[in-house]
Formats: sequence, structure tokens, C-alpha cells
Amino acid sequence: MSAPAVTMQQPGLDRAEAAALAATENRRVLDLVRSFDAADWSRPTDCSAWDVHALVCHLVGAFEAFSSLRQLLYQGIAGQRAARGRPHIDGMTEVQVRDRAGLTPDQLVERLAVSGPRAAEGRFRVPGPLRRLPMRQRLPDGSTETWRLDYLLDVILTRDAWMHRVDLARATGRELELTADHDGRIVADVVAEWANRHGQPFSLVLTGPAGGRFVRGVDGEQITIDAVQLCRVLSGRQPGAGLTRHPVPF
Repeated sequence: MSAPAVTMQQPGLDRAEAAALAATENRRVLDLVRSFDAADWSRPTDCSAWDVHALVCHLVGAFEAFSSLRQLLYQGIAGQRAARGRPHIDGMTEVQVRDRAGLTPDQLVERLAVSGPRAAEGRFRVPGPLRRLPMRQRLPDGSTETWRLDYLLDVILTRDAWMHRVDLARATGRELELTADHDGRIVADVVAEWANRHGQPFSLVLTGPAGGRFVRGVDGEQITIDAVQLCRVLSGRQPGAGLTRHPVPF
């Protein structure tokens, strides 16, 4: 018997659930990276500007930014300078990769092991007033919108690590660890946000370990797709059609 469809409501992860997802995701990133052999580090990824080594540099940099206030402030200032008219986040990721480009794979794994747990914990220690600060961000379709910092801390940083784990598994041919309680929850939150962003009725069947059935309204578009593939489409990594043309931030 198939699982019952989830009728879409307002999205949202509470902080406890978001913290648990972040800790698990950072650990799974580390487990994957630890499995790489020497040849894997130079393989191209779906992030066209980065090979595997550069992508792991970004992840280490992102984790270290939320492991240390000093590092976060440094990346914020250096990233603003590096952006040169581009979105600030582009400058920050450039700095993250540039500053770690000389690290060996073993050094990157070691720093990932240290910074991953610290970042997952540190993100949820940010005081409430700071969590409400507004920030501008660019979407996959090139548009911009204003977020609260807590959306970045609770949702986007975990989605970013998750999608890059997908990128790394695809680049290296490794099996992607997927479970319903972790990956399925991340995907369900993505679907809920996607549903609220486009506001149209739909019936969605997501296949694979992270999948499920989701419905909004009646007589909507009928979609069947692998759960990870849907997220790759919504993140802008491959083109969508119909309602899947509406992007979701990762």
C-alpha cells in the first residue's frame, strides 16, 4: 500500500528539529568525503567552477564560518570586497575556496571533522535579535529577495550542505546515503516551501528513499519524479518544466 499523501500546509522546522538535521547532515558530508580516493579530488562537479577539492574547500569554509565569530566576520568583510558588485554570498564562497585551495585532502578532511559539529551547534547559539536581521539574497533564477538571518541559519545552510553532498556523490560515483527520517524531512520542507512559492494546486509523487506523496488542492499538475532529482531542478542544477520551473533557495 502506498503512503498517504501529505496535504501541504505552512512550511517550517522548529529549532530543535533544524539543529538535529544540521548535525546529521554535517556528519554525513564528512563520512562521504572520508571515502574519497586520490583520483576523486580532481573530478569535476555539477558546480561548474569547482572540482571536488574546491567544493570541499567551500564546505570547510562554510562550516568554519559558523564555528568562529572571528572567522565569520573575516569572511563577511573579505567576501564583500571579493564580490565586486556580485551578491555578497558569491564573494564569501570565493574567499572560502581561495583561502583553502592549498590544503591537502587529508587536511581538508581533518578540518571538516572539527568544524562540522561546531558549525551545527554554533548556528543555533546566535541570539534572537540577531536571528531577525534582514539580508538580501539572490535566487537561482537571478531574482533577489530579503530573508531573515534565522532562515539562513535554520534552513538554507543545511540545504546547501545536503545539495553539495549530492554534488560530491554524483562527481565521485559514490552511493548517496538517503533515509526517510533525515533526507526525507529535508526534501519535504523543500516541497512545502516550493508549494507556497508557486501557490498552485498539484499532486506530487517523489520516488526514492527521500520521497513521498504531496497534494495541494484539486485538478492540479501531476508530477512524478525522484526526490533528489526534484531538488536538483529546484536548485537550478537542471531545467524544470511546468511547476518545477519555480525555484527554491538552497
